[in-house]
Amino acid sequence: MKNLLFSVCTAFILFSGFTQAQHKKTKAMDTQSIYQFKAQDLSGKTFDFSTLKGKKVLIVNTASKCGFTPQYEQLETIYKEYKDKGFTVIGFPANNFNGQEPGTNEEIETFCKLNYGVTFPMMDKISVKGADMSPIYQFLTQKEKNGVKDSEVKWNFQKYLIDEKGHLVEVYYSKTKPDAPEIVNWIKQ
Repeated sequence: MKNLLFSVCTAFILFSGFTQAQHKKTKAMDTQSIYQFKAQDLSGKTFDFSTLKGKKVLIVNTASKCGFTPQYEQLETIYKEYKDKGFTVIGFPANNFNGQEPGTNEEIETFCKLNYGVTFPMMDKISVKGADMSPIYQFLTQKEKNGVKDSEVKWNFQKYLIDEKGHLVEVYYSKTKPDAPEIVNWIKQ
């Protein structure tokens, strides 16, 4: 009888500890979102991601001298079409791939406006991979931080879709254009 009672008590203690650990893990994942971040835009102003609550967001790493650079045009088109319908695009220039974004913030801003009429928010140039990876990209690429999936930024113009609650939904690589049906359908849902 003592052994049975001991076994039941031990099982209860182990189960309680497991349940509490799971609850803490679930709670931590519930509170992690894109809203915890702030960044500097190209003109040096602070951009608070908590201002995006309730919006769907497409985050993209950009470059001015890349074969995918013409995607700026499609990004601007979907931004203009859906910006008043709870959607935005956020661009992060990065020079991680073959030096394809060598410019300063001022040069990047001029290039984007002059060549593609970009009006969507563009942030300060950052690193999207390696030891100096920006905290926001650590969140986007690490399942332990975003709660959804691990990914690696493979090239310029990789797209991360964020839902209205600030959580990662999906990742699309460079070849998927910003106006691809899977992205536009997600925006319209």
